[in-house]
Amino acid sequence: MPESGLTVFLVGGAVRDQLLDRPVKDRDWVVVGATPDQMINAGYRPVGKDFPVFLHPDTHEEYALARTERKSGRGYSGFVVHADPDVTLEDDLLRRDLTINAIAMDAGGDLVDPYGGLDDIRDRLLRHVSEAFVEDPLRVLRVARFAARYHHLGFTVADETLDLMRRCVDAGEMEHLVAERVFQELCGALSEQDPQVFVQVLRACGALARLLPEVDVLYGIDQDAKWHPEIDTGIHIEMVLKQSATMDLPLAARFAALLHDLGKGLTDNADLPHHPGHEASGVPLVKAVCQRLKAPRKMQQLSEHVTAHHLSVHTAFELTAEQVLQLIQATDAQRKPEQFEQFLLACEADSRGRPVFENRDYPQRTYLSEAAEAVRQCDLSEALALKDNHQAMLEAMTTLRVTAIERVLDRWHLDS
Repeated sequence: MPESGLTVFLVGGAVRDQLLDRPVKDRDWVVVGATPDQMINAGYRPVGKDFPVFLHPDTHEEYALARTERKSGRGYSGFVVHADPDVTLEDDLLRRDLTINAIAMDAGGDLVDPYGGLDDIRDRLLRHVSEAFVEDPLRVLRVARFAARYHHLGFTVADETLDLMRRCVDAGEMEHLVAERVFQELCGALSEQDPQVFVQVLRACGALARLLPEVDVLYGIDQDAKWHPEIDTGIHIEMVLKQSATMDLPLAARFAALLHDLGKGLTDNADLPHHPGHEASGVPLVKAVCQRLKAPRKMQQLSEHVTAHHLSVHTAFELTAEQVLQLIQATDAQRKPEQFEQFLLACEADSRGRPVFENRDYPQRTYLSEAAEAVRQCDLSEALALKDNHQAMLEAMTTLRVTAIERVLDRWHLDS
């Protein structure tokens, strides 16, 4: 064994997912009773800065010395780490977030479960290991993400853990999370099977109002029951997120789905349940969220497009060919066809994110995709011959593109 006599345990997610009969992606190991010198002498390469972590010489998996943590400041990084041969496995497991993540497995496959993780797996419960949970605000996001990941298996957050999450929020700890970590956890949650549960749990503990107040405010805002039988805008966002997962949309489209209706939070009460102009009013809010979270420019751009133009996609067959061309140009579909397809998918998720509408056909996506392709394939040689008259050239290009879109629409009318 490369461990060379070291006392090693498999811990964390690898044990948890093995017990849940789920694929194990990464394996983490804890070494008990060893010193850094012993690890180095056994061939391990040190990589940890804040605490002793080593890479296995053959597998390159991470092996960490058993350690304890003591709160020394605000936020998720304000900890003093103590690693020593006297630290026991139980001490190390005690510092972990949830009981289902505090189960260890020895070299013989026997489980060490000092904090009831096996019972909580059986009971489908996400429960904290200790009161120290409140010291790390990142755990609020992690629990919400685990709730999204394991919702389909019946897991829920324990009441007492939700209370600790509220305490952490009320203590102002969420304000000490850096944007990059918040965005990282958000992306992880959006990629899960039930991303809407992430939003639900954050809202239940008050964290949504601190991290995404533009989304939190949507709850309780009415919509026209004719188009939105769910009425509540916040519930609609949850349903759209679920559809984005059901449709297996790429991450950027799921992120856009989360933000697409922020403008409804600005609607004047006198206009409710209608939301005139919410598409345009939502764009500055999307920009603000993306800049605050330091989201990549491509994700921000897609989110802005979906926010500004989703109603145009829904009513695509009511648009003139000229209006369809304007939509194609406004979303940069000619230069960025892949982004345009994600744009259309997010709009479809929005349409399906309503009771009764979940399984309805959405031909708008195929129609607009074909229209955009027709524009890209349009033969512009006749128009380009007018390059000496710039205005005439532009008008000729527009005419050729509009004609191409009209041909696509005519085919749709013939087939319908």
